[in-house]
Amino acid sequence: MASAVVCTSCICPRVFVEQAGRAAVKAASAAPVLSSSFCGKQSWTRREGRFSLTHRNGQLNARRPASCWAHVGFVVNTVAVANESVTTTTPMGLEVVETDRPNCRVQLSITVPANICKSAYNDVIKEFSKKAKVPGFRPGKRIPENVLVNYIGPAQVRSSAVEAILKKTLPEALSSVAGRALKESEHIVSKFQDLEAGFSPDGPLSYDVAVDVAPEIKWVTEKAYRNMEVEVNLENDLTPGQAAAAEFRSRLKDLGSLRVKETGGLEMCDVAIIDISCNRINADGSLGDKVLSAEQKGKRITLASCFQLDTEDGANFLPGFVDALIGINREETREFDLVFPQTWQQESLRGIHAKFTGYCKEIFVRRLPEVDDTIAPKLMEGCTTIQQVRIELQNKHEVIQVQAKKQATQLAIAAELSKVVVLDVPNSLLEEQGRQMYAAKLIELQAQAKLTKEQVVQLSSQEMVTNYLQAQKEKIMDSVKQTLAVAEIYKLENLQYTEEELNAEIETAIEEFKRYNQEYDEKRVKEQAAELLEGSKVMDWLVANSRISYSIVTFVE
Repeated sequence: MASAVVCTSCICPRVFVEQAGRAAVKAASAAPVLSSSFCGKQSWTRREGRFSLTHRNGQLNARRPASCWAHVGFVVNTVAVANESVTTTTPMGLEVVETDRPNCRVQLSITVPANICKSAYNDVIKEFSKKAKVPGFRPGKRIPENVLVNYIGPAQVRSSAVEAILKKTLPEALSSVAGRALKESEHIVSKFQDLEAGFSPDGPLSYDVAVDVAPEIKWVTEKAYRNMEVEVNLENDLTPGQAAAAEFRSRLKDLGSLRVKETGGLEMCDVAIIDISCNRINADGSLGDKVLSAEQKGKRITLASCFQLDTEDGANFLPGFVDALIGINREETREFDLVFPQTWQQESLRGIHAKFTGYCKEIFVRRLPEVDDTIAPKLMEGCTTIQQVRIELQNKHEVIQVQAKKQATQLAIAAELSKVVVLDVPNSLLEEQGRQMYAAKLIELQAQAKLTKEQVVQLSSQEMVTNYLQAQKEKIMDSVKQTLAVAEIYKLENLQYTEEELNAEIETAIEEFKRYNQEYDEKRVKEQAAELLEGSKVMDWLVANSRISYSIVTFVE
């Protein structure tokens, strides 16, 4: 399946990533559906009304139809008080004891009266009597209950009766948390084997359900999201003019050729094939572990193999790296020590003292074509003059700079939001958001051709997802808090989007799915379009109502 480009640094894949986010959510929300016969299986799923009841190896899950958690379930705000219990009796006669648990979880202890258990049991017996072919009894002939139960098997009859009771009573049992319960968070805590073993058609049945409820959203001060002081750090990259000139030079070099340098060492503007290795220097001066790779401004260098060194790309390397190699001759080995600065983008290498060993395999001199209008079409499709090429590149990098500033502003505002919002994050939201972020990352890597489809499948295992959820818990939690804060601000400030905006967003989404030959659900696309618009409206509002300052962060040049 084709992949879209995904930005994983967004607040929420369903809110601030547009076309790519749709693909990520589609991958993240995909879940296998179990199915089997009515009873007697180790794994089965039964759908009834608004619920899907899944039984697997003694564990029960009650699931509602999928819906975005950031978009529903926030009508009622409830403050959870640990271990406080409330008992209610439903119209059906169920006794439901509601107990608040940490992390916005509620446990419901449900007792089903004997008359409902008996009724469900009788219904199961009737169903079996219609379908069972018991030797000695003609079809339609009444079969004594004890004969039928012995033929079907007492355990299977009990299992079917328990399933029927759960299907019948679960929706009403959950009515006490209606409006607060988060979609797909319902989980039957009681083990199915215990329910089956303890079932009696003449007695009550008790089971426990855990459900996550919408957290109460508070602010460190009243409406602290208003007039936030936000500092945006912008990388000290090239100006649009400088970036355009650099890209022009790069395109020109692509049209050029390399010639082996017969005499002399490496000079500026030359290209060399360097076999490089790097070791950390310990405090006592001895050599430590190898540094296998170093990355700066998106350029990764493997420090244990050959790579092509363009002496004009010094800004992408460690300060002093290119200078240390200037003058090296072919087949010469040179050692030199450098320090990774504190501004190095790869945090694990900041401040590290390292010894580099470089072996020069070959040196090339670059020959560039004459810069005239004849090469303009080769530099950029559709251009006939060099002036056109330069103008197009200038316009391109001006747009890039505006987009980069906008994204940096949004990320800074999102980070500030997580500081001023106060809430407990339910585990179900934490897990769902983490799965979405992980799926988005995999799709991004696949789109960048860094992962094959087979590798994506391998990395999608439950073990890999669980490891990601554990390692990135704090980051995921901040993302959830930011998303919930955005949803709350949309309500508090009465923000709206127009029907025209919604239809345009839906059309864009569908076009994107069709472009990548992906299946889509129109209802889900509409929901996602609404979420994207809500997020966009909130972000625009926050930009207009925050005190934003910009500062330049100088990464290594």
